[in-house]
Amino acid sequence: MENSTYNSLILRLEGLNVSNESIYPVFLFFFCSYLFILVANISIVVLVLTDKNLHQPMYLLFCNLPFNDILGNSIMLPRLLSDILRPPSERLISYYECVLQAFTTHMFGTTCHTILMIMAFDRYVAICNPLRYAAIMTSNMVVKLTVSAWGVAFVLVGILLGLTIRLNRCRTLITNPFCDNASLFKLSCESVFINNIYGLTFTVVLLSASIGSIVLTYAKITVVCVTSKNQSLNSKALKTCSTHLMVYMIMIFSGMSFITLHRFPQYSDYRKLSSILFHVIPGSLNPVIYGVQSREIRRFLSKLFEHKKI
Repeated sequence: MENSTYNSLILRLEGLNVSNESIYPVFLFFFCSYLFILVANISIVVLVLTDKNLHQPMYLLFCNLPFNDILGNSIMLPRLLSDILRPPSERLISYYECVLQAFTTHMFGTTCHTILMIMAFDRYVAICNPLRYAAIMTSNMVVKLTVSAWGVAFVLVGILLGLTIRLNRCRTLITNPFCDNASLFKLSCESVFINNIYGLTFTVVLLSASIGSIVLTYAKITVVCVTSKNQSLNSKALKTCSTHLMVYMIMIFSGMSFITLHRFPQYSDYRKLSSILFHVIPGSLNPVIYGVQSREIRRFLSKLFEHKKI
């Protein structure tokens, strides 16, 4: 089937290699993970939108993260769950659905970086320019930062997938549990030199901008905290920045594990699992980390539970 049709509109997903004894435990694990991601992230978004005390730039910008987690996991996990229960020969997907899944997958990864970058800017203004914070972080600025985070990701990923869909295909096997750009252009028998160059440039620019902005922002925040004798400011900086940095490190570690395992074909099963966990782990931990660290969210939840108890 792999080489029988030229430009076939039906592709086959290789999926996860799961033994018969492990099918249902693996299915249950990812199913519960997906439910938790949906419930936790939707709850955070509803909480921020309904509680006026949380209508602050920090929380409004943070709402982009749970929305991104919901979108990224909803495109990937339901399809993965259905494929786990199917035999390998029946894991078929249309080419257009595969392109949509690849676009959403790369949008998820890219916006993880851009959203955390605009959140770092918010923390920088709040700590380094507290007197001008209200004047800088207006509603208009929050909208501009949000549109920039999604807009930049949309353009970068759009070009990435545009270079791939121009290629003719002579294969039909996606050697991955879900569709991504690399899996799609590997279906072609044409030269993918331009795809590799742009993909490498895309990764280097995104990681350099992301890591560079985080390092620069936190370096300036550290200087302000060290030179300032304001214990209240330092305490606030430690709480808010540690939360943001923890979320960023989880995202970086999950992504780098996936990228590193690409260099070792003998560990293809671990690579497949790490590519799934790149979606699942941040999506599960982000709402927990912010829910635990945020005093406003804890206060709202405690009032809610006390009211129900009464």
